[in-house]
This record gives sequence, C-alpha cells and structure tokens, in this order.
Amino acid sequence: MDKPEKEICSNRHNRDVFKRLRNGETIPPNDPQSYKMREASYATKKLLVQMNNSSDPAEIRSLLSRITATEIDESTAVFTPLYINYGRHTKIGKNVFINFDCTFLDLGGITIEDNVLIAPKVSLLSEGHPLSPENRQSLVPGPIHIKKNAWIGANATILPGVTVGENAVVAAGAVVSKDVPDNAIVGGVPAKIIKIIS
Repeated sequence: MDKPEKEICSNRHNRDVFKRLRNGETIPPNDPQSYKMREASYATKKLLVQMNNSSDPAEIRSLLSRITATEIDESTAVFTPLYINYGRHTKIGKNVFINFDCTFLDLGGITIEDNVLIAPKVSLLSEGHPLSPENRQSLVPGPIHIKKNAWIGANATILPGVTVGENAVVAAGAVVSKDVPDNAIVGGVPAKIIKIIS
C-alpha cells in the first residue's frame, strides 16, 4: 500500500464509527473503533433494563428519549419490553404505537414517522453481514424508513435498506427485503405485494 492509500485508510478509521455507519460504510471486524459499538450497546442495555422494568408510560418515554437522544412525544406509546442495540440512530415520530417485544437493531439507522403502528415481536434490522464467509464478521448498515400511517404486522421482519411507504401494511410474519410502495399490502417470505389500498 503506497503512502496516499495508507493516509486514506488511516483517515477513514479515525472518523467516528457511528457516523460511518450512518453514511452506509461497511465496518470490518478489525476496525480500530469497532469496540465502541459494543461499549455503546452495553451502555444502552443499562437504560433498557430500567425502561423494560417500568410500567409508567411517562418514565418509559423519558428513558427511551435518553436511549435515542431525541424527545419522544407524549402521543407515542411503547409497550415494553423493547430491545435496542444502540438507540441513537432511532428516530420516532408522533402518535406512534410500538407493541410488546419488538427488536430494533439501529446502527444503520431507523426512522419511524408519525402515526405508525408496530405490532408485537416486530424486528427492524438496519444492519447485516456480507454473504462471503471470509468477510462475514464485517457489519453492513442499511437504513430503515417507515413512513406515515404504515402498519407493521406481528412478527414481521424488516431487513436493512428497506423503506415502507405511507399507508402501507406489512402482513404478520412477513420478511421484507425490498421497498414497499405507498398504499401497498405486502406479505410472505420474502414479502411480495398482495394488493394496493385504493
């Protein structure tokens, strides 16, 4: 590797790992900042334990605000337990309902717009791994965006890089690997369009 290449690599590795993830950069396992992801997850877990043991809606919102570093509006309801591995890359709008036992892996970014309904056991997974075994330990981010009035059915899984359109419905148990158009109902594994809401 010549000198300019070394400098580019060094500069890339000196930049904040969380910013690089939000920019869609793959993080290799030997990245000098990869330990920060694990440290941040442990810090988040401490707050999650408190949040998931609370029955007070205001306290739950307050703790979730600390986890996400954004204000969770009082119109939003969260039924715990909720599991998040980082938190600061999750943005939640107004009048959102998140039901029991959901999992958010948000290093790649999760945006949930206003009036979204999320049923029990939904997984929003904004990060994955390469298919090739030699690179499998790398982390590949892909932001998830759930637009206004969408409804995500029970036990559905939204994979990295997926946008769920306005007013769309994801059927229970669906695995969504591709964008869902506005007003579409999708279901199955992998999810396919079932119908368009008129």
